[in-house]
Amino acid sequence: MTDEADTIGVFGAGAIGCYVGGMLAASGLTVHFLGRESAVETLQQHGLTLTRFDGPQAGVPSSKLKISSDPAVISKCDLILFCVKSQSTPEAAVDLAPHLKSSAKVISLQNGVGNVKALEDALGAERVFAGMVPFNVLSSGEGRFHRATAGNILLADDPATRQLAQFLTAAGLTAETSSDMDAVLWGKLLLNLNNALNVLSDVPLVRQLSDRDYRTVLAAMVKEALVATSKAGIRPAAIGRVQPWLIPHILRLPDWLFMRVAQSMLAMDDKARSSMWDDLQKNRQPEIDYLNGAIVRLAEEMGTPAPVNRKVIELVKDAFGNGRSPALSGAALRQMAAV
Repeated sequence: MTDEADTIGVFGAGAIGCYVGGMLAASGLTVHFLGRESAVETLQQHGLTLTRFDGPQAGVPSSKLKISSDPAVISKCDLILFCVKSQSTPEAAVDLAPHLKSSAKVISLQNGVGNVKALEDALGAERVFAGMVPFNVLSSGEGRFHRATAGNILLADDPATRQLAQFLTAAGLTAETSSDMDAVLWGKLLLNLNNALNVLSDVPLVRQLSDRDYRTVLAAMVKEALVATSKAGIRPAAIGRVQPWLIPHILRLPDWLFMRVAQSMLAMDDKARSSMWDDLQKNRQPEIDYLNGAIVRLAEEMGTPAPVNRKVIELVKDAFGNGRSPALSGAALRQMAAV
């Protein structure tokens, strides 16, 4: 990257795009945001206010915010943080392609395991890199975005992403590079399986994870994923301190012991919710087919069972179809999932 390459584009001014891009902008870097007209209108009026459960507040006033609904806003950016929902990746990649400068790099900061391939098909493998954001960010309106959980950003290793990692770390978002992002993305997917349960429970994540019945359903989903990935020769990486193969065992522990053993899992705001729960509140489509659905498809391919993930997908789609959570207790959900 050149001296002019401090210009970063954010394609998708949603919760992750606004928080990560906003922290970079607050640190003094030039960041151009591309968002829907409604997001542009809100941020031009209110600017960005960025808070976190374990640190200080930051922000970008509207007068200094560079944001537009016109893709041309990112045409001079050297790094593009791609932050749209997984179901929007193919269409968004087509929209992005004609506005990329020849030397620009695109970093996917999305959930799921298939987005990088979709971006490579549309934009070229040489310019696309995987990224992983472990924490969750929720919007409370009027440009306010709150980081409610912990974790470090991981990026595929490349000279451009190493510099981005330095920018992110300097901005208060600890970031590192990894030589095996496929394993990282599969490891993150295991954790993202809980997004669906948060929709079905309609309670904060800490409260949900403190209930052994909810955890037992999650343990069953993770176990199905580990069986399928093992048969496929995929080895999910540890995201945080817990090795993937240990997750089902830890989740099934009695509540009193889980609370002692799994402190790192509970390092979050006591009001934190999943991004999929937030999608339900805002009448957006869920990423369920790209999270639990990815496990079901891999299980089908490998000939391994995934009945719990299938049932959870069905329940989540019903919830979105009804426009509200069924607010299932842990015991009721466990009975419905037959675990």
